[in-house]
Amino acid sequence: MASYKNVQIIRWAVIITSFIIVALILWNTYDFFQKFKNEERAKMEILAGAYERFDTFDLNADFSLEDKIIGKNNNIPMIITEQDSITLWANLDSVKTKKMDYLKKQLAIMKGQNAPLIVSHKRGNTSQFIYYRDSDLLTKLKYYPVALILILFLFASVIYLFFKSNKVADQNKLWTGMARETAHQIGTPLSSLLGWIEILRLENTDENTVQEIENDVNRLNIIAERFSKIGSIPVLKKHNIVKATKDSFNYLELRSSKQVEFKFKTSNLEIFSSINIQLFSWVIENLIKNAIDAMEGKGKINLSISEDDKHVFIRIMDTGKGISRNLQQKIFSPGFTTKKRGWGLGLSLAKRIIEDYHNGKISVLKSELKKGTTFLIVLKK
Repeated sequence: MASYKNVQIIRWAVIITSFIIVALILWNTYDFFQKFKNEERAKMEILAGAYERFDTFDLNADFSLEDKIIGKNNNIPMIITEQDSITLWANLDSVKTKKMDYLKKQLAIMKGQNAPLIVSHKRGNTSQFIYYRDSDLLTKLKYYPVALILILFLFASVIYLFFKSNKVADQNKLWTGMARETAHQIGTPLSSLLGWIEILRLENTDENTVQEIENDVNRLNIIAERFSKIGSIPVLKKHNIVKATKDSFNYLELRSSKQVEFKFKTSNLEIFSSINIQLFSWVIENLIKNAIDAMEGKGKINLSISEDDKHVFIRIMDTGKGISRNLQQKIFSPGFTTKKRGWGLGLSLAKRIIEDYHNGKISVLKSELKKGTTFLIVLKK
């Protein structure tokens, strides 16, 4: 419990620290942006002053400084207007400036970004307006925090996926270990039960009773073998899907309530696919058992098998309580269950067996609350 609390504290500390770092980046970038913008404004004010100085038009005056100031502006786009007419521009696309529409569009952008600077001409009693927009460097600076945050987000996503994959791998190892340990624990009493069956035969016990006990013990042996195969490399062989499915279907039909109606339908009596028959049968039985539980021992179960040129389709439909839409993706997660008793491993293992071992697909085809659920298994031929 203490370990869990420590993990939660560390998690929140990382989240809060990340928010603080992002906030500092945004604040510093904004502060730098404003300072840079003010510097550009100051440069343009000096430029406006230089233009105003030319108005004196004193032939003996030294305008070398003003020339230098005007010539130094090689990065801030600007347009000068007089009496609503564009008279001069600088640092704009030399090709596009040949079109007046481009200049008017740039002027509109400049008016939206910065207040104009007024150049008063005393001689002619006129005024010019200097409009300008942010330099390319300042424009790029706007997107710097976005790019930086995006990089941080991608970096965090990679770390998250790395740890998540490790967690999933650990979970898989845990389920595999539990399955194999279960198989090992079941194996010991099974050996004893087989011995007791032989003793019952020697004591002339009713053969039908002994045979039923032996059938169930053999069934337990198959279950133990299935668990032992979890986590190992599966051996896939060509089997008749119809027969394998029908055997599991019949086994559960005989041991279920008479109030449950079983219907089996197939488009062909022989449909072959590469499967591990023990694991595949376990999936079918698990889905049918879940259907029986969902119907609370009363209802209909329809199992149908069909095919096309490349795939086999197995549909298992029940008339149970159904699954809500928000739970349909969660039901395949390890540990998730809606039952009062259970580990929540059945559908998770079924998904792993079908998709990881058999390279197929298992999903909830459709489900309606209080009407029932249909599961679909797709296997390659």
